[in-house]
Amino acid sequence: MADRAAPARRVPLNRDRVLAAAVALADEAGIDAVSMRGLAQHLGVVPMALYKHIANKDELLDGMVDVVLGEVGPVDPELGWQDAVRQRVLAARRAVLRHPWARPAIESRTHRTPVVLGYMDALAGVFRRGGFSVDLTHHVMHALGNRMWGFSPELFEEAPAADPPEVDPEQLQAAMADFGRRYPHVLEIAMAATGGDLAGVGAGCDEEFEFEFALDLLLDAFDRLRERGWSSRRPVG
Repeated sequence: MADRAAPARRVPLNRDRVLAAAVALADEAGIDAVSMRGLAQHLGVVPMALYKHIANKDELLDGMVDVVLGEVGPVDPELGWQDAVRQRVLAARRAVLRHPWARPAIESRTHRTPVVLGYMDALAGVFRRGGFSVDLTHHVMHALGNRMWGFSPELFEEAPAADPPEVDPEQLQAAMADFGRRYPHVLEIAMAATGGDLAGVGAGCDEEFEFEFALDLLLDAFDRLRERGWSSRRPVG
């Protein structure tokens, strides 16, 4: 008589498993789908089982942000400060892009967890080891702002890309001519960005290029201030 297969063992819940499941759920369905009840259903447990590991929704979101920051990795001690900061920030950006919900989650957090503080401390440490004073380090961290987490505020949020409707070329030409009379500098910038392709105007910029461009500008400016011995108490002209 054949042996009966042993029943599958349920993996016991712990904090790491709960947070991993919450991240997976947010990746799949968006941050609005993540609630204690929805997560319990996703895990196949009763909601009370989660409260042994996570106190409430805020603690859950804090932990999810910690998971994303944990994907960034350590600072390479062999790199110079500029390369190390660039590597760190772009690694954070890749993590945020893997988890589109992470940006609004990070922006909504008001509590600095040990993981968040550790991330900030490591980045500040790169500047300090690079010869930045405490005063200048304070101000460059402010100047980086949300870029340290891998994203930057945009002037306008772009709508998701969609297949553009077919437009009569003559109508498009007339519409662009009218737009150009009203907003000539905006149009010339848009035309330059699309290589003169009228159909591409309004499609948005290369956000990755713009992010790295702004980051490099900041790092170069920080380096000039460091070399000049800048201080907020006696700015050097």
